Amino acid sequence: QVQLVESGGGLVQAGGSLRLSCAASGRTFSSYVMAWFRQAPGKEREFVAAIRWSGDRTYYADSVKGRFTISRDNAKNTVYLQMNSLKPEDTAVYYCAARRSLVVLTTPDYDDWGQGTQVTVTN
Repeated sequence: QVQLVESGGGLVQAGGSLRLSCAASGRTFSSYVMAWFRQAPGKEREFVAAIRWSGDRTYYADSVKGRFTISRDNAKNTVYLQMNSLKPEDTAVYYCAARRSLVVLTTPDYDDWGQGTQVTVTN
């Protein structure tokens, strides 16, 4: 099992930036997909971005493309989500997730989840 711990959430004004971190431990991750999801009150959990531990290809939801960047630091077993040009509609709890596969899914069929970190964007 993989343990995931998110950090970096907070309160920011529209147009601002935040960087989320997800520290992973417990396994070797070469065959994993790592992803960020978010869930706003009263809404379903939705895909934000994904990356494999090996390779450089990244995947994004249309709603964040061009504003968010997912990256990883293999030496630190950490995945990041840089969020720029934030909008009030980005307000949600953001979750880090791990999937024991090289197949990227945009549905929340992931094996391990972090506890989530709150991101609030105000006007």
